[in-house]
Amino acid sequence: MTQTLARIKQAGKHFEILVDLDDALKFKKGESDFIEAEGDKIFTDSKKGQVASHSDLEKAFGTTDVKEIVEKIVKSGEVLVTHEQRSAEQEQKFRQVVDFLTNNSVDPQTGNPHTSERIKNALKQSHVNIKNTAIENQIKDILLEISKIIPIKLETKKVRITVPAIHTGKVYGIISQYKDQEKWLDNGSLEVVVEVPSGIIMDFYDKLNSVTHGSAITEEIKNE
Repeated sequence: MTQTLARIKQAGKHFEILVDLDDALKFKKGESDFIEAEGDKIFTDSKKGQVASHSDLEKAFGTTDVKEIVEKIVKSGEVLVTHEQRSAEQEQKFRQVVDFLTNNSVDPQTGNPHTSERIKNALKQSHVNIKNTAIENQIKDILLEISKIIPIKLETKKVRITVPAIHTGKVYGIISQYKDQEKWLDNGSLEVVVEVPSGIIMDFYDKLNSVTHGSAITEEIKNE
């Protein structure tokens, strides 16, 4: 068990809690629904042992419920990690990007897939900044950089989607990074054409169907 600090600035004040590092990181990534602070204490300065007053908590968080505040601090604030932990996370994300590109990209000049070794070398040579966020949210920026080193393009599937008006707000976050075309229909429905990496198309459909309760109409557009 490695203890660390999670902190946030809210309503002009700093608030801190002591948490287990592994538990906090899992909770922050949505991999766990459990998190607790040592002693159930919310500090304004943990080193000095200064505990936040109820009035400060109420003003900053709209509640004095410790569990609710702890979850808010970990989810929205900063969890301090060790250098070793940060390096391990960066290495894990690097491997995830290599695997993603190995499985979903080709050399457009030959149509052949790239080897993982070639992808690794291109990533290192390009000095691309791989962030600790979802791969699909940064893959365009990554491709832009490594395409300066090797010819590369994603293998994608093009899909036309019609989303009923009642679900358009929830769907937009799912489709935005893949959107190629969009058209709002007279009845308020949204028609979009997306290009999704082939390797995650089923996951994309699962997310789409989850938020639309299966009401979105999809049609794969074949390459001519």
